[in-house]
Amino acid sequence: MPQGISIHIGLNEVDPDHYGGWSGKLRACEADAGDMASIAAARDFDTTTILTDDATADAVTSAISDAAGKLESGDELFLTYSGHGGQVPDTNGDEQQDQQDETWVLYDRQLVDDELYDLWSQFAEGTRILVFSDSCHSGSVTRAIFDEAVPHVVQAAMIDTPTPRTKDLPQDVAERTYEQNKKLYDDIEASHKDGENAEIDATVILISGCQDNQLSLDGDRNGLFTQQVLAVWDDGKWVGSHPAFHKAVAAKMPPTQSPNYFPVGAKDSSFEKQTPLSI
Repeated sequence: MPQGISIHIGLNEVDPDHYGGWSGKLRACEADAGDMASIAAARDFDTTTILTDDATADAVTSAISDAAGKLESGDELFLTYSGHGGQVPDTNGDEQQDQQDETWVLYDRQLVDDELYDLWSQFAEGTRILVFSDSCHSGSVTRAIFDEAVPHVVQAAMIDTPTPRTKDLPQDVAERTYEQNKKLYDDIEASHKDGENAEIDATVILISGCQDNQLSLDGDRNGLFTQQVLAVWDDGKWVGSHPAFHKAVAAKMPPTQSPNYFPVGAKDSSFEKQTPLSI
């Protein structure tokens, strides 16, 4: 019988020692991870939750690598992340468009997307991987444009949140963090020369909280993306394909936050047509 493993990462803050004194406090990310874990457990996934100061780069990469060693063709990994997203300069040449690598802002350092591609390459052919990322990948976004464009519907969707909190690594913090830890990040990219060109035999479906030039919103109970994922999922009543699920979530989102659908690795149309979390 196929097996399912799920890993759920949520950070309400980070270690300011690594991020130039910035702690990046958020409110709902641990709750996001817990709610995603509940969904997975209800579908009989073997579930792990990694929260805030436990969500170090070593802990997260070890958990994903461990799953890669256990899962075989036909098995599924469900991976969710809720926290800040950031960017670091691309030094290995795999980002031709904007020369920036996207990151998950983990407790002790940023996890560069090149590292994630390397992790995906560890999974066996035929493994199915579904990733929900409730974060920003928007280091170049113009904050003034975003603030001016936020419609009333965004604030109405946030519970008791008069000023929207966004899940981006501020540009000044990003620059300060990179300069403070330049050798670390340059060495990471040098050790992952293939970057996004890594050979991936598994099929990865990423559904992210926003486009690369947008900001994801935090809330008091859930992030806005996670809130709408839960609404569409409707305690497991949802039936339909992964693209249809993405479209249903996107239909509930404001124009300033448009979830992205991004398949990676081996094409598997049967996986895409399945209802999400069908082990």
